[in-house]
Amino acid sequence: MADKRDYYEVLGVGKDASADEIKHAYKKLAIKYHPDKNPGDKEAEEKFKEAAEAYDVLSNLEKRRNYDQFGFNTPGGGFGGFGGGGFSSFEDIFSQFGDIFGGGFGGSRRRGKSGPPRGKDLQIKVALSFKEIFEGCTKKVRLKRYAPCTHCNGKGGTNVTDCSTCHGTGVIRRSTGGFFQMISESACPHCKGMGEVVQNPCNHCRGEGRIQESEEISVKIPIGVSEGQYLNLRGEGHCGPRGGASGDLLVVVTEKQDDFFVREDTDLHCTVKVPIHKLVLGGTQRIPTIDGGDIQIKIGAGTSTGSILRLRDQGLYPLNKRGERGCLFVEISAEIPKDISKEEKELYQKIAELRKDKETAQEESFLEKMKNLFK
Repeated sequence: MADKRDYYEVLGVGKDASADEIKHAYKKLAIKYHPDKNPGDKEAEEKFKEAAEAYDVLSNLEKRRNYDQFGFNTPGGGFGGFGGGGFSSFEDIFSQFGDIFGGGFGGSRRRGKSGPPRGKDLQIKVALSFKEIFEGCTKKVRLKRYAPCTHCNGKGGTNVTDCSTCHGTGVIRRSTGGFFQMISESACPHCKGMGEVVQNPCNHCRGEGRIQESEEISVKIPIGVSEGQYLNLRGEGHCGPRGGASGDLLVVVTEKQDDFFVREDTDLHCTVKVPIHKLVLGGTQRIPTIDGGDIQIKIGAGTSTGSILRLRDQGLYPLNKRGERGCLFVEISAEIPKDISKEEKELYQKIAELRKDKETAQEESFLEKMKNLFK
């Protein structure tokens, strides 16, 4: 993706541009480089495609948010484009952004059969543990989505003819005047925008060419994903009616609450209870790690509760990168014994007696400081 230009640069807008500013910038470029205005100009054709791809991403709130965060390396294989899973022809642009042109340039390109519409996108949530985020995983999810009808092979029935109302175009057009000829379009009410009518509808799908089914699919989750990010699986959504292309499946990531770790980007935080004698005398303590193992940490003599130890490379990986890991921050807490024996109690009483004078002196010093502070 090194040869791609930044989408904001393509449209000539800032990263804080509003939706209206983005639409206006795209419309200006689309008219300037439109193939009908620049016949045979390959450079203009490429700029027209480039602008359409940029607008496709920046005009969509979710796509723009992911692009701002990850650039072209967004989860799920990146953004589309010509030959990259996005627009495959000028017809795709005219069908998706026809409202931008207002039916002027490119209007003649839509006078053929419009064909069956694309199926709707589908969205599901996948809950992941921190260990699954650390390692990456494959999750099986069950979907309820439209699939091609097997009884009519997705055709909706037999004896398919052009719609007599729209003459196969799928749209009803009305012209208005202006500097350019502006043509408003609406879906044909007779064929519902398909351009064709099934004279003998399939009894199983009632002419839709699709039925709702439940299906289990596998979704590969990359390492380092975060709450709210999503994978865009093209063509895994609802299939369109009567052979229409399938929509996309958006797999939204949610994080399961962990009993031990708390996440902050690629860093992890935890609290470890350490016996009092280790805090006083020093020692070692074993703690669990995100990979399912454990590690031994060193407790220095005289360690206070609330102290935080930083362990490098014990956190999570960045998105899609098995490189440098985040850190694990360990907060030390005192473990107060509750089931002490008679002998232990006697030892604690002896320690209290031995430290009585020191503790009294510390209390008096503290009180004296507070009195002076308020004088």
